[in-house]
Parts: sequence; C-alpha cells; structure tokens
Amino acid sequence: MGYRDLREFIEQVDQLGALRRIDGADAAYEIGGVTEVAAGMANPPALLFDNIAGYQPGFRIFSNATMTPQRAALALGVDPFLRPLDALKCWKDRRGTLKPLAPRLVTEAPFMANCHQGEDVDLGRFPAPIWHRGDGGPYIGSGSLVVMRDPDTGWVNASIYRVQVHGPKRVTIQFDHPGRHGAIIARKYWSKGQSCPVAIVNGEDPALFSAGFEYLPEGVSEFDFAGAIKGAPIDVYPAPQTGLSIPALAEIILEGQLLPMSETSLDEGPFGEFTGYYAADKRPAPVMEVSGAYYRDDPILFGSPPLKPPRHHFGLPLRGAGIWTNLEAAGITDIAGVWQHVSTTMTVIALKQRYAGHAKRAGMIAAANSYLGRLVVMVDDDIDPSNIGDVLWAITTRCEPSEAADIVRDGWSSSLDPRIHPAQRSSGNTTNSKLILNACRPFEWFDRFPTPSALSNEEADEIEKKWGHALI
Repeated sequence: MGYRDLREFIEQVDQLGALRRIDGADAAYEIGGVTEVAAGMANPPALLFDNIAGYQPGFRIFSNATMTPQRAALALGVDPFLRPLDALKCWKDRRGTLKPLAPRLVTEAPFMANCHQGEDVDLGRFPAPIWHRGDGGPYIGSGSLVVMRDPDTGWVNASIYRVQVHGPKRVTIQFDHPGRHGAIIARKYWSKGQSCPVAIVNGEDPALFSAGFEYLPEGVSEFDFAGAIKGAPIDVYPAPQTGLSIPALAEIILEGQLLPMSETSLDEGPFGEFTGYYAADKRPAPVMEVSGAYYRDDPILFGSPPLKPPRHHFGLPLRGAGIWTNLEAAGITDIAGVWQHVSTTMTVIALKQRYAGHAKRAGMIAAANSYLGRLVVMVDDDIDPSNIGDVLWAITTRCEPSEAADIVRDGWSSSLDPRIHPAQRSSGNTTNSKLILNACRPFEWFDRFPTPSALSNEEADEIEKKWGHALI
C-alpha cells in the first residue's frame, strides 16, 4: 500500500493529475454544490477546499476522494491503471484472501497537536458543510468513522454513520437502523443506565473509509480489516478521555458520551441520500455531548456526501464484487464480470453461456442479493458490464421483452427506497420487486445470431496497447 494517511493519499491523487484545489468556497451549500457538479463530470476530479469562507485558513475539506475506478483502486491497494472490471476482479480475488491484522498501539499522535476539552470545545471552528439545499443542517460526518467499544466483549466497532452538528458541543449520530452494530452497542450501555463512550474520526485514510462501509461480521473490527487492506497494522492511539482506540494519523477527533435516548434526543435530518432523494424527514437521533476535540495542524475533513446517481462515493462497486463471489460460491461457472450502475441499484452480470437456463440461474441469485435495487441484467461475455453503453446495446438488440423478463416480488430493499409507499414504509415493510432481464443471445439459436461488427474486447485491447498513446 502506497500511502500512510489521508495526506499521502491526496499527494498520490495529485500525482495522477486528478486533484483540483478550490479556494474561497462557502461551507453552506457551495462546497456541496461544487462537489456535486465535479462528480457529474466525465472524469470527476477529487477536490481539496481551502480558505473556506468564514473559517481559519488551513482548515480544509477533501471530497470526491474515491469516486472514480482509478482512485477507488488506489485506495484498495489495487493497480489504478487496470481497466475498471479487471480492478474489481482483482479486489474480489484479494478480498477473499485477506487476513485481519490487529492494530498497533502507539504513544504519539499528530492530532494531539491541538487539544480542546470541556468549555474550550467549539465545533464552530470546523467547516462542517451543508451539503444539499434541503439538508437539516451542517454535517461534519458524511465520511467519518464512529468508534465504539462493546461493553461485554471489548470489540471495537468503527463504522460510518452520518453526524450532524447541533451546536458548539453537540452532535447527533444517525444509525439508520436498530440492527446496525453501533446502535446495538449503544443500547447495551443505555440498558445499564449509562452513557455510551464514543469517538468520531474525521479525516481517516481511504483504507479505513473503505472498511467503515463494509458489512463486517459482529466481532470483526474495521481497524483489523483496514490493516489487511494496507498489509500493515493500523497505528492507534488511546483517546484522552474515553480511552477508545483512534487511528493515530487521522485528522480531526471528537470524543464524548452518547446520551441515552430515554434521557434526550434531537431531531436529525433530513439528509440527501444515495438514491438522489430525501428518503425521510426529521427524526429523533441520539445526542453526543462532545467533551474533547483534537486535530492536526491544517486539518482535513473527509467529506463523502451521498449524491444523485450515477454519482457514487466509491468508483468500484464493492457490493457487485460480493454478488460475483456469491455467484461463484453457488457454483455458477463462467462469470466474466459483475458490475453495478446507478449507485448500486442496477446489477449487470456478464457470463459465457454453457447451457439453457444458465443466465437466468445467475440472475435469480443476483436478484436475491441486490440490496434496494430493482433491475438485474444478464449479458454475454463479449459485453463489458461496466460500460453502460455496451449494456444498453445488448438490451436493445438481444433482449425480447415478452420472452426475457421475469419479476420477483417481495425482494430485499430499504427504508431509503423512494418508491416504497409511505404506509408500507411506516409498517416496516421495506420490500420491492426485482426485474430480471435476460439480454443474452438466445441460447437455443446462439450460433445463428448475427455476428457483431465491432472489435472484440481482445482486439480493442491490442489496438489500445499499440495506439493508445496517440489518442490521449
């Protein structure tokens, strides 16, 4: 792994020519607006904001960090110059062999250069953006780790939850679902009449960010997983008040107590979600009383706001890699690739057909594992599933809708699904139907299907190797 912390990752992004520096933007709407416009560009750059209006120079925000396949690969320790589908396959194969690495305790941390405790805490010194026009307030945590320790086992969980600022010393943490590990840990403290010690890590490195949104099993620490990604243990430092283990090279740390919901709560949100909609209005969330704030000189806040699709915070569809693994584990052979579009809500499977029903078998398994998504498409192995143009060509020329469409009802969805009826959502029924679309050449007359006129993938690769330099 070529970077130790967020700063070194930013340097590497800059060396790739993918960093843009923005001076003088306003934290209220403007930073979010620039982030969204840049994310919609053909090759979205990463952004480093400085001299933010109304804040001390040097307090910076980094956004669109891992939005492209190249930067996502860089974050995961995969060759950033691989084609997107090859990079995802490389990660899928590597993901299956990763061995957790326990963190290493150190005695110094750069974030202790600036220390504020008690009455000296003022969250107003940090430029927390209002990312979208309809958001309920500023969010310091859109890509931040929330660190908690299970009181029964000592297991340290460090997942990503959104964090809204409500005043100089108060934030809310939105767990979204009572089954999330953070919510379970908090309730263990609350059931004993105690507050839950918590630390919020802002400006972690991208390996920790990637680990933070992985669905890891209970008892597995994101620090261990990030260490496996990097091939080296994560250095951690004990937070001064709570003793929680904190990544030593992180940028900004907030620590304190998450108060029992029975004692107090604040309305949180709304917040624009990855579907491109506001899925919920304000709702009560637990309050964290911030008793300590620590930060590096010239600190960098890691911003990763959800944006309207196809913009997505991570340029490689990691859930797609999981579906690819599921297909192989189920004995589905000859999978050439899996990709997800529209912020993971559309799954495409490319395969070499070996028997009648091969494609549909793959589609059924993918539909069962497609979180929130409504569309699963199967294509032949001459189609690059990461290329939406190729996929649409296959749909419009190889798919006969009256023969190739299947619908599965009561599938896996989420309260974030904008198409679920309000009454259905309020009753807790967060299911949707899945359209499975077979856009492969008909297996029964495969050998008589018209021959494509375009270069094969292999031929195109050869041309690019010989002449690609002249086209850049």
